[in-house]
Amino acid sequence: MKVAILDDYQNVALRLADWSAVRRHAEITVFNDRVADPSAVVERLRPFDVVCVMRERTPLTREILQQLPNLKLIASTGPRNASIDTQAAADLGIAVTATGYDSTPTIEFTWSLILASMRGIDREAASLKAGGWQTGLGSNLRGKGLGVIGLGNIGREVARIGVAFGMKVIAWSQNLTEEKGGAAGATLVDKRTLFREADVVTVHLVLSGRTRGLIGAPEFALMKPTARFVNTSRVRSSMRRP
Repeated sequence: MKVAILDDYQNVALRLADWSAVRRHAEITVFNDRVADPSAVVERLRPFDVVCVMRERTPLTREILQQLPNLKLIASTGPRNASIDTQAAADLGIAVTATGYDSTPTIEFTWSLILASMRGIDREAASLKAGGWQTGLGSNLRGKGLGVIGLGNIGREVARIGVAFGMKVIAWSQNLTEEKGGAAGATLVDKRTLFREADVVTVHLVLSGRTRGLIGAPEFALMKPTARFVNTSRVRSSMRRP
């Protein structure tokens, strides 16, 4: 059996999981680069029985899957991988499976972005490297407004951390209730109010027909000139073309 691990840019796949059982029955090939052309993807994957994908880096479309007669299994790191045409896989008899999901990295990354932006970390680090010193003043989180769009597992924890920082947390989503918002320390508001009042807007939505293109120019126009917009969910859920 031949197993391919795709798009392992960081060269971590073999270190972060126990492959010993797999190695006893299969030959594992790791690809650290990415090929974009569909014909090149097919050529690369044609010999393999199993393909392990690192999130949504290489699309596995129906066109590609139809040209991989040896492929029996696609394994994804984490659920809800939009790059895999799961219907095509089912039609072709290719099983699709996924690992469990840990929301902690996304929560921590969200707050890394917020803190770095509010404190101007990138600007100050660049100044220091160039031999300079402090170029401006950062902004406190305490007393600022945090607008959370989507209070699922990630959004709830982001909201609770905002409360711990002393922020005024408001939230909105299409099916959010006051009870759910209150449990996370957030006040339920409408979408326009959230964009108008928040100093930081952070998006935590699952990509679906309801959320695709949910945010666009009209919403951004409501934001304060000093506000920050952070999106660590699916980018297409927030980008709506004018």
